[in-house]
Amino acid sequence: MTIRIGDEAPDFTAASTEGPLHFHEWIGDSWAILFSHPKDFTPVCTTELGYMAKLKPEFDKRNTKILGLSVDPVSNHQAWAADIQETQGHAVNYPMIGDDDLKVAKLYDMLHPNASGGARTAMDNATVRSVFIIGPDKKVKAMLVYPMSAGRNFDEVLRLLDSLQLNAKHTVATPVNWRPGEDVIIPTSVSDEEAQRKYPDGFKTLKPYLRVVAQPK
Repeated sequence: MTIRIGDEAPDFTAASTEGPLHFHEWIGDSWAILFSHPKDFTPVCTTELGYMAKLKPEFDKRNTKILGLSVDPVSNHQAWAADIQETQGHAVNYPMIGDDDLKVAKLYDMLHPNASGGARTAMDNATVRSVFIIGPDKKVKAMLVYPMSAGRNFDEVLRLLDSLQLNAKHTVATPVNWRPGEDVIIPTSVSDEEAQRKYPDGFKTLKPYLRVVAQPK
């Protein structure tokens, strides 16, 4: 199946390093980030999993749960976790799904639907390099897909999450390279009259379609 922004994130049950995981139930009232890997004991992914463990306190502050996935059994994940802690300095502190039957990878359109499980190389699983940001309403808010060779920028994922959560709370948009605390954009769906009521301290109109205002608190 093809997943698009705004779709309900497919629900599933899978084995994980923290026991059986029922995805929608696990998300609960939180936001969630599902990020996947082509195989255990792969170099780029080792650095990514360690960095996400380092960032976890930042995601916790944002009421966001982290969930990793790799197309290998959970038993392999537990051995890989030791390597991650040794080489990256941070122990994996979030669940990792074992997806050796490719069920979740196919459900989320990470692999060709005709792909089969069993003995596979990382190159066989090359498209399993995806990130999904999912809201408390279980809807997909954003997606990123990376090639095998390029490590993902999880600082950008955190920045994107900040933008999505700000929009969900205040119905604003964020400009290019926005960082928390910087001015934001009033969407064109909000009239000038509505904007004046919403922002009594004023806003700046650069063009009728481009209005900026201080980030709401």
